[in-house]
Amino acid sequence: MLAYVIRRLLFVIPTLLGIMTINFIIVQAAPGGPVEQLIAQIQGRGSEATARVAGSAKGDTAAPSSASATSQSSAGETSRYRGARGLDPEFIKEIERLYGFDKPPAERFVKMLRNYAMFDFGNSFFRDRPVIDLVIEKLPVSISLGIWTTLLVYLISIPLGIAKAVRDGSRFDMWTSAVIVVGYAVPSFLFAILLVVLFAGGSFFSWFPLRGLVSDGWRTMPWPTLVLDYLWHMVLPVSALVIGGFAGLTMLTKNSFLEEINKNYVITARAKGLDERRVLFGHVFRNAMIIVIAGFPSAFIGILFTGALLIEIIFSLDGLGLLGYEAALGRDYPVMFGTLYFFTLLGLIMGIVRDVTYVLVDPRIDFESRGA
Repeated sequence: MLAYVIRRLLFVIPTLLGIMTINFIIVQAAPGGPVEQLIAQIQGRGSEATARVAGSAKGDTAAPSSASATSQSSAGETSRYRGARGLDPEFIKEIERLYGFDKPPAERFVKMLRNYAMFDFGNSFFRDRPVIDLVIEKLPVSISLGIWTTLLVYLISIPLGIAKAVRDGSRFDMWTSAVIVVGYAVPSFLFAILLVVLFAGGSFFSWFPLRGLVSDGWRTMPWPTLVLDYLWHMVLPVSALVIGGFAGLTMLTKNSFLEEINKNYVITARAKGLDERRVLFGHVFRNAMIIVIAGFPSAFIGILFTGALLIEIIFSLDGLGLLGYEAALGRDYPVMFGTLYFFTLLGLIMGIVRDVTYVLVDPRIDFESRGA
């Protein structure tokens, strides 16, 4: 198993390299980069945005003022940046130097990989803070959503899936299947909007807060109130994720139990006179739960990747999903690539943890003998 884990860890490197390469190429080809973003600000706010460029030049030749920048360009001048007409070419070059776009893409990519290998993600273009500090600051919010949602999904799905397997074909099974189909078909963000309308002051009740993870002055509260305030804020976003996420795991649990219930060892246990409860939880449960329990790390990462982004936006939760979304809109490349690198690395590591969990749950599984 150790040799398998080492091979998987070594495989992380080319996987990360491939993902970062593809995304770097896509981002470079996309319009509206940080240079164009700042040009748009300059065109809209004049000397205020120009002063920002001049103040960030790190001792290089000072950028020309907005008045001289516009007066030095000819009417027929063209630029590869949208909205740059009317700005001095030297001023455009100063902006490129500010964001590192004065170097060829290949050189920028190699430098990025070298820095990322040391977890140096640089500084945000528009927040004036190191990316690693932003990630660490936003991480607790996303981790809170992921952990609570995954735990509740498992606490609901496993008992429900077992009950459906035991009552397969009954009226209970049919009605719960209808609920599961609705939960599977409707995205989490639509449930979130419905919860906001019903319970967060939308049109009916105002029982829960709409914004943030905690209330103002949270740190000054007594610890029982502090915990209750945190849980109060988590009710709606976690509920939206749970409603949209328990369907698949419930059906997986049911199908796993049905497969095990029909096997010969279960028939033999019943023939020996064991009661149904002992057969179910003493023999079937462990074998049926292998794939369900071992999938916990993957489920956690899946919630972080897919569900939390829109939920963070709807409930104004300042987590990694919202950070990455705002960075994509603003073309804040260091933050975009930093969050992508973090999520990709976390996903690959959790994949290894999943395989190790399989072995811990069922020692009969041997990845070495399968040539993995």
